Amino acid sequence: MLVHDKLYVGGQWVTPAEGGLLDVHSPHDKSLVGRAAEASPADIDRAVAAARKAFDDGPWPRMTPQERQAVIARFNELHAARADELAALITSENGSASWFTRWTLHALAEQTGAYLRAAEAFGWEERATESGPLIRREPVGVVAAVIPWNAPHQSALVKMIPALLAGCTIILKASPETALDALVLGEIFEQVGLPEGVVSILPAGRETSAYLVAHPDVDKVAFTGSTAAGRTIASVAGQQLKRVSLELGGKSATIILPDADLAAVVEGLKFLSFGNNGESCVAHTRILAPRSRYEEVVEAVKTMTESLVVGDPADPGTWIGPMVRADQQQRVRSYIELGISEGARLVTGGPEVPEGLEGGYYVRPTVFADVDNGMRIAQEEIFGPVLVVIAYEDEDDAVRIANDSPYGLGGGVWTADVERGLALARRIRTGFFTVNGADPGFDAPFGGYKGSGVGREFGAVGLAQYVEHKTIAV
Repeated sequence: MLVHDKLYVGGQWVTPAEGGLLDVHSPHDKSLVGRAAEASPADIDRAVAAARKAFDDGPWPRMTPQERQAVIARFNELHAARADELAALITSENGSASWFTRWTLHALAEQTGAYLRAAEAFGWEERATESGPLIRREPVGVVAAVIPWNAPHQSALVKMIPALLAGCTIILKASPETALDALVLGEIFEQVGLPEGVVSILPAGRETSAYLVAHPDVDKVAFTGSTAAGRTIASVAGQQLKRVSLELGGKSATIILPDADLAAVVEGLKFLSFGNNGESCVAHTRILAPRSRYEEVVEAVKTMTESLVVGDPADPGTWIGPMVRADQQQRVRSYIELGISEGARLVTGGPEVPEGLEGGYYVRPTVFADVDNGMRIAQEEIFGPVLVVIAYEDEDDAVRIANDSPYGLGGGVWTADVERGLALARRIRTGFFTVNGADPGFDAPFGGYKGSGVGREFGAVGLAQYVEHKTIAV
């Protein structure tokens, strides 16, 4: 059992002000994975004060961009060397299948690499025109990064790395469910030689998060989580005129055009729809099928879903593990019951706990057919392995249905005609879209329209979220 009873505050390991410890339990069998220090508002005050002093008076914001890049490159090496260890720990904490956590942790070296490439080419100080004013891009200040539990190191580093490259100081508020891996992240930052006060890592619950978000000495909040929480954070930030970036929920649609290769579609949906147990903001959970091939699509999605192994997330053969907590399990099961009551056809799955897995927070991967896009199961983010298959009449109807959502994060189209797919992609109101499951990498911006957020992450656009622009007329 791992015990991490200290918080990482400004580069120092300190005892929590209130001495609290979080018990981290396995969602697979409810066993105790470990104990981690829990932050309180007093710890937030200490971390923010350290970050404020480090930003106002310390060397980090005043280093050259190249000096900061060298530190982050060293961090990237150290983090990559522990990828498998960290993946196993995260799987034990949040129940993500081991294939997914390994894939995610190994991909983070490239995510950070993309930020490093962007920083190297970034116009930190340049002329607007040959004889025009000077434009400086300066760090925004003290950043509060608040992250969820479903992909904790990805959510942490997609904020911490650009903030640090820009010269900001940062407080990471980690979720209680994944407190242990957050504090291990502090061990890695400790090794790279950051100045005092630049990084703090504090696992805590919602009340302490709210205290951090509202702290008057925080200049920017970077948040990943639910749209409801994002609205609250935006309101607080608006009152104080803090900078804010919000990566929020989604209800992404996959559009299967009549000429699509259905075998390739369902193979892609294994990852796009059911990756990370369906606990993913970008999951393709609305499957839009042409009326002419509707039952064929339903049957193919059903067969694929029933082929997925559900069970112990540490087992390499498992595709879908448990939900993270009992309340999340119950939430997903209640949506399945809601779909049945709304009149959708249950194709596979259902609200019952999978046989033999009653000791954990498991749900059955579920597919509904005969779904109207106005049903709640088609409009609300379920955050679990539940898909709905919706029929459309023609391409215009598919676009209308895809756009008929309070969210606008992701989505995709499947077709034998790539130009047709591109033309359709341009009509969808989302921040990210894929043609035939293509991987966009980490250099292009990621984020959402509408209720899916404000701002972007990844690459140069993500780095720009952590700078202010200053114009100097000479």
